[in-house]
Amino acid sequence: MFKLWATIVKDIRILTRDKVGIALMFGMPIALVLIITSIQNNTFELVNKNKVALLVCNRDTGKISKEFIASVNKIAMFKMQFIPKGESDKAITEQMHNTDAPLAIVIPSDFSAKINAQAQSVSGKALNTFGLDGGKTDSSANNTLPLNLYYKPALQDQFRRSVQGALYSALQLVESKQILRNMYFSINEKQLPAKLENELLNNKIAINETPVSKNGSRNIPNASQHNVPAWTIFAMFFVVISLAGSLVREKLSGSFIRLKTLPTNYFVALLSKQITYLAVTMLQAAVIFAIGIWLFPAMGLPVLNLPADVLGLVIVSLICGWCAVSYAICIGVFAQTQEQANGFGAISIVMLAAIGGLMVPSFAMPESFQVVMKLSPLHWCLEAYYGLFLEGGGLKDVLVNIIPLLGITIIFQAVAIAGLKMKKLI
Repeated sequence: MFKLWATIVKDIRILTRDKVGIALMFGMPIALVLIITSIQNNTFELVNKNKVALLVCNRDTGKISKEFIASVNKIAMFKMQFIPKGESDKAITEQMHNTDAPLAIVIPSDFSAKINAQAQSVSGKALNTFGLDGGKTDSSANNTLPLNLYYKPALQDQFRRSVQGALYSALQLVESKQILRNMYFSINEKQLPAKLENELLNNKIAINETPVSKNGSRNIPNASQHNVPAWTIFAMFFVVISLAGSLVREKLSGSFIRLKTLPTNYFVALLSKQITYLAVTMLQAAVIFAIGIWLFPAMGLPVLNLPADVLGLVIVSLICGWCAVSYAICIGVFAQTQEQANGFGAISIVMLAAIGGLMVPSFAMPESFQVVMKLSPLHWCLEAYYGLFLEGGGLKDVLVNIIPLLGITIIFQAVAIAGLKMKKLI
């Protein structure tokens, strides 16, 4: 026991001398979790709370175009800025470049006339179908001039499609209003009452949204719940920079050979490194979780809510940390130089994070990556954390993720020991 304690003290001293390694293990993950959570939270607020600047050039003077603009405004998605109707398309695009507006729509001059003609055609066909006199229908009325939507290329395709859907909804609403008015007037020879129009068009079916959680909770996960666990795992695996480099230095300095001449076993040194760096990974988790709990609210970010099963969180963190340490030892055993250990270790962690779902959600990955994704230990770490943080589960609910993670960890340990024996270092 004294030998193990002495070795742990030695490893702690070596670790404290590695200022660059400590900075990478703590400074970089903290910066990442702060920056990426802020960006993602701003994206959520852009979609849910903030309004997108939208330039509107209405070249039409009819009533329907005004109703369309009012419908778009009711969506509460846009901050509308109006442009004089005499402006050219080129001037509109130039104004987009000179402002922060990523979107602009141009309503053509005969918009109201075309929409009214199309509504009369549709209502006439409907009345003729019912056996009533709907008059002659004009098939060319369907050739309504489209709205021109201008957007900056930097706008994400998914968000642009959301904008298109919102505009289509507003356009469909004004078309439906006009069809109802025409049909009512054709039947009753008087205008459709405003009250009846509102009842017919605003009778929407409510959609109840409920997040699915294992504990029955209805708390909606926020950007902190998504990002803090992910970048905690990233921080844990970045101990490869310090631990693998330490192993390489010991090999090159002849420490392994000297240990063989002493009345001790190298497994004691190996166990010492695992205990020391496992404590480092737990400290990383504690620091990043503390930032999410106390610093995030002061920065205007959503607070990190810890899962109800705190013991499960500790056990999952320990297993994730042990897997990270085992991977670092495996890299350190086979690397020939410190540059190899640092370079391969850092690049491989980024790649494993990418295919493991830390950078791109697993459901958004192509089908060909679904099998490869399960080979990444970071994937199982992330799923275990998400089971606790996002789904409100406990330890028993994430066993399906912990067991594969333990299997990968044992493989790393076995490969490291086999590599030490192959190199005749133990």
